Amino acid sequence: MQVLSSLYRSLYGQAPEVMVPITGSASNRSYYRLSSSSGSCVGVVGLDRAENHAFLTIAGHFRSKGINVPEILAVSDDGMRYLQEDLGTDVLYDMYARTGMTKETEALLCSAMAALPRMQVEGADGLDFSVCYPQPEFDRRMVMFDLNYFKYCFLKPSGLEFNEVLLQDDLERFADDLLSCSSDFPVFLYRDFNPRNVMVRDGQPWFIDFQGGRKGPLHYDVASFIWHARSGFTPDVREKMLQLYLDALSVHVEYDRDDFMEKLKLFVLFRTLQVLGAYGFRGWVEQKANFVVSIPQTLKSLAALLKGESCGDFLAVRTRYPYMCRILDDMTRIPGFERSGSDDGCLNVTVTSFSFKKGIPRDPSGNGGGYVFDCRSIHNPGRYQQYKQLTGMDEPVIRFLEEDGEIVEFLSHVYGVVDPHVETYSSRGFTSLMVNFGCTGGQHRSVYCAEHLASHLATKYPSVRVRLIHREQGKDIVL
Repeated sequence: MQVLSSLYRSLYGQAPEVMVPITGSASNRSYYRLSSSSGSCVGVVGLDRAENHAFLTIAGHFRSKGINVPEILAVSDDGMRYLQEDLGTDVLYDMYARTGMTKETEALLCSAMAALPRMQVEGADGLDFSVCYPQPEFDRRMVMFDLNYFKYCFLKPSGLEFNEVLLQDDLERFADDLLSCSSDFPVFLYRDFNPRNVMVRDGQPWFIDFQGGRKGPLHYDVASFIWHARSGFTPDVREKMLQLYLDALSVHVEYDRDDFMEKLKLFVLFRTLQVLGAYGFRGWVEQKANFVVSIPQTLKSLAALLKGESCGDFLAVRTRYPYMCRILDDMTRIPGFERSGSDDGCLNVTVTSFSFKKGIPRDPSGNGGGYVFDCRSIHNPGRYQQYKQLTGMDEPVIRFLEEDGEIVEFLSHVYGVVDPHVETYSSRGFTSLMVNFGCTGGQHRSVYCAEHLASHLATKYPSVRVRLIHREQGKDIVL
């Protein structure tokens, strides 16, 4: 902070009167707005000198081309802190989220897309790509990093079973095809081109956070912006933005429209998987709820994409990567995700049965889960041949479990713990509670307990929304 203050003083001739943190960045950089009667600017504290150097170099190059990016005003001797032009507080995504798709926000979104070809083509002209961070171009290593990010941070934690060898075969083929989309001329790939990284000043879009840029294909940033996971643009708005981009691109280069559109599908799918990987890591691993609640909408978007409803016919993609698409289809139907983003103020209680062998269910709400009750101390019907093909929903198993009264007493204690919790959560306006019952196979004891608790809660608390999931049977019921 002292260094930023010193830089400000050297620039404006006085110390800043106000230094206010700017929140909202998903990176590890820290931002501050420094101001006084002499002027306002944004101070940045970075943790990586090479990343800072990339941003400073690219920003200076773009400014020399007349591209709307913040001017760099001062840099510390060690390159770890710098001051940049203050573009104000209007973020395009926030404007859209606040007002919806008004004529103004639509025009700004379209303007941003129309400006992209200039940044991609003119911005690449004369740029020293060797400064790009963490490496100078979109290559196989980076593609596989992102695909593995999806596989290990989202797909595996989701609990969906898959053949890793078959999936890897398709992922390798997918990577080959993505890398074959490079142009014969240098293109600047922004990488994080989306409405969150577009500021609005004087009715024009200005671009920030391009420090991850590198040489790469044209299609990546188009997919990133128009099919931005959280924006949910309608098909007609997507088409309008795409047409304006293509018209602007034709001013700079010649291209085959049909070929461009076929390759674009690959990048829309790639970016969707990349985003899911990020949401899985940020939400499930780092326990950041705002990322978790975005998962259902992203899965919905993925389902529409695979059905050919959002980016043209997907038959060729399905034919080219059959196993990967089959797994993605299954993934979009994972129980429990569809309503995890509900914010209508009602308490949602999710009651789940599961097998401890396959792991405790993750909480899709991002609130860290709730109760986990272990049913394995109860006499197990699964030990007997006549019950092996049945579940805790079948009458013979129910009679077996209730015969000695053990499970009835167990549930009475559960009710005594969960009921007050539900009442307190409801009175405080909380919206999510998860109760899990686990046993060895997730088939008999846990299923019985989940069935009875869900029925008990739905009867006793009619204002509470109860969701019953038998994970190992693939059953998902709203009571």
